Amino acid sequence: MESVDNDTDDSDPGFGSDSPAPPLASVWTRPQRRQKEQLSRERIVAEAIALLDADGIEALSMRSLGQRLGAGATSLYRHVANKDELIELVVDEVYGEMDVPEVTDPASWRLALHITAHSLRRTGLRHMWLMSVLGQVGLNYLGPNVVDVTRRGLAIMTTAGFDMQEATKAMSSVSSYVIGITSAEAGWLMALRRQGYSEREWYEKVGPQMADSAIDPALAEVYLEQLAKDPREARAENFAYGLDLMLDSLQARLTAKLAAGVTGPVETAASQ
Repeated sequence: MESVDNDTDDSDPGFGSDSPAPPLASVWTRPQRRQKEQLSRERIVAEAIALLDADGIEALSMRSLGQRLGAGATSLYRHVANKDELIELVVDEVYGEMDVPEVTDPASWRLALHITAHSLRRTGLRHMWLMSVLGQVGLNYLGPNVVDVTRRGLAIMTTAGFDMQEATKAMSSVSSYVIGITSAEAGWLMALRRQGYSEREWYEKVGPQMADSAIDPALAEVYLEQLAKDPREARAENFAYGLDLMLDSLQARLTAKLAAGVTGPVETAASQ
């Protein structure tokens, strides 16, 4: 049967267009201006991260950042062209906090990927604005820390035995899982903070009502078990469960690939 590629869309203005692509707009492709002693790119980035951690992405503007720095927005524009560039810089800076092990033993890939995923989650919860802006940075994987994290993550998979094509897809899938669930966690924690509750206080106030309103006794039992746990531990357990499901799938694919001596992407029964 002739296959049909449904991934292209003629309605996309970029499809089949002869128009030249616009130049890539990124802070990493623009020469850095000579810095004044009292205001540097490093200081701007550090203060922007502090603002984001304290007040969230909605509070970030060139004007608000300039006020925190005691400088006018015009001074900031000498170092950062716009807010998009500023986001590129702060994301790259916090990516430098991530732990991505260098591996040489193929058998250690799962532990290394486990460490990497948990490190990304911790970084996202430490900087709760991070996950909501990663899509913008995804346009330009050019920052030195983002490039290094990507390189080391792919090295974990290729050392395990995946070819680069499948390693890229696998890392993208794992990253998407971590970003998705951590975004939900961060959103939940920020909502509690706005309402003035701790997780435990919210559990004690609303949790029993959830258990009472459960449509199934077994579900009510699950709610009660969750209420008895430390909320942070419960969230960590849920994250680890989903991560293990993904790693189990990758392990099965890798085992089948190595057993068959396949050098390209492996097909399993589920993917056929």
